[in-house]
Amino acid sequence: MTRRPTEGAPDELRRQLLNLLADFEKKLKQGDLRNKVLALVPAFHKLRDLGSSLIPREQATAARDRILAYFREYPLTVIHGDELMVVSGIQDWPRRLRELRREFGWSIASGVTLHEMADFETLSFDVDVDKLKPEEYILLDSNQDRDAAFRWKVANDIRRKNIGSRAKILEFFRLNIGKSITSEELRYVTNDKSEWARRVRELRTEEGWPIATRSTGRPDLPIGAYVLEQDTQCQAHDRKISDPIRCAVLVRDGYRCTQCCWNHDQWNPSDPRHLELHHVEAHAKGGKNTEDNLITLCNICHDDRHR
Repeated sequence: MTRRPTEGAPDELRRQLLNLLADFEKKLKQGDLRNKVLALVPAFHKLRDLGSSLIPREQATAARDRILAYFREYPLTVIHGDELMVVSGIQDWPRRLRELRREFGWSIASGVTLHEMADFETLSFDVDVDKLKPEEYILLDSNQDRDAAFRWKVANDIRRKNIGSRAKILEFFRLNIGKSITSEELRYVTNDKSEWARRVRELRTEEGWPIATRSTGRPDLPIGAYVLEQDTQCQAHDRKISDPIRCAVLVRDGYRCTQCCWNHDQWNPSDPRHLELHHVEAHAKGGKNTEDNLITLCNICHDDRHR
């Protein structure tokens, strides 16, 4: 059973720890190894009590709450697992971290996931992802996603299926159209395969599924979030528009439809719209996938143009 930290003021706990270490000094002069170990156990527990006392009880009473409070104090900052062990005051802090992600909807990404994501997506925060370690974590979004628990259950069902990673990801997206999905969810649904980010990119660029990220047309999305905007694949020629060209056109047009002025700030769950790129000179007539031959339209205006 996980030991609960003893409550107390940090300064008082510090004094108690010093007294225990002073007593331990006497044991060091004795020869029996086990007596030394047993004498150090209370000091070990007191050090955990001291770490957990750094976040006031009125702010966070349980280990999971202290971990969350620490992350929210330092969003978009690399946090090492040892820090979480200190503030949580328990050995089983990784379980509490998983609960925050899977049951409570906090977008906390590990160093492994961020490294895999950075190979195929542009991360818009100042962190050297190549130097991140598996036991390092970042809170990507300070807002809680309250639907996450249901999505994790769906992901758990899909990951057990005997199908490929790309098929699992697509099924998960199609069951969550218009919903923001985290990188950790996508990694999980593929049974923690490192290829998940490549498969998402293939779904978008090769198969034409309108999967948007912060760096590919949805600046309103948090870092590390993905959204399947519509359950329809785009035309084959539109899939050949490169991400840099796509982003440049969207930025130029202010991330809004150049015909009706709709943008994602106006979106609501009953709104079927999303932004697409339209060829001024039709692709079938030789129009190129260049910035000056593309304009931003919402999908409704885009369909009207083609009709």
